Amino acid sequence: MLALDTECHLFIPGCGFEAPGLHSFVFEPLFTIGGYEFNKPMLLALVSTVIIVAFFWAAFGRAKVVPGKLQMIGEAGYDFVRRGLVYDALGKKEGEKFVPFMVALFFFVWIMNLWSIIPVAQFPVTSVIAFPMGLALVVYITWLVLTFKRQGFVGGLKNLSGYDKSLGWVLPLIMFLELLQHLIIRPFTHAVRLFANMFAGHMLILMFTVASWYLLNGIGIAYAGVSFVMTIVMTAFELFIQAIQAYIFVLLACNYIQGALAEHH
Repeated sequence: MLALDTECHLFIPGCGFEAPGLHSFVFEPLFTIGGYEFNKPMLLALVSTVIIVAFFWAAFGRAKVVPGKLQMIGEAGYDFVRRGLVYDALGKKEGEKFVPFMVALFFFVWIMNLWSIIPVAQFPVTSVIAFPMGLALVVYITWLVLTFKRQGFVGGLKNLSGYDKSLGWVLPLIMFLELLQHLIIRPFTHAVRLFANMFAGHMLILMFTVASWYLLNGIGIAYAGVSFVMTIVMTAFELFIQAIQAYIFVLLACNYIQGALAEHH
């Protein structure tokens, strides 16, 4: 008998505590459409998309000069990303065309993170590496296309490789390291930073939640109370981290695009 059994508590013979692990991030398919199986994270990602589209459609579908409450909230969110992220990194002139993309990216990442503390869902979609990797790949391809479009084929290669003939004999090593950084390390770390934070945060909340129930027996009630307080604290902290990680993900995306638009130096 394990702790995941609702009848299992501390001091009950044969009742052991099973700590959450990788198995907590594996989900069986909920349904199949056209041969494609949809599990819980995939469903939450689709719901996130619907929520974002529906919200901004409702907020700006019939925009008014004197905005209502929903339009004011939408404008505040849109303006936060536009001025706080895009304009700061790219400038107003260059950045304006990328604002819709960055706004969509920010709110998509944030909502997928937010599912971690939503009852019933209680799972951050971005703790599954495939989702951060997919988003990082979109940013990576955008950055790569812009690099060659803005600077041409030769200029793009120089940008990616850090080519500078004044470096002399060390140039081949520098070019290898720059290519490694730009083509492999950058998209990898962009995805893993988001994934690792959401994975670790969900694991901690899950650990304290399961432990609170498992310790709820006899003298263990005192320990269960401490564990429950830690669950609340970690949930509040996770709420902060979810927004910060969405901010950082988009900030890095803006910085990468800024590098693609900048002149090679």
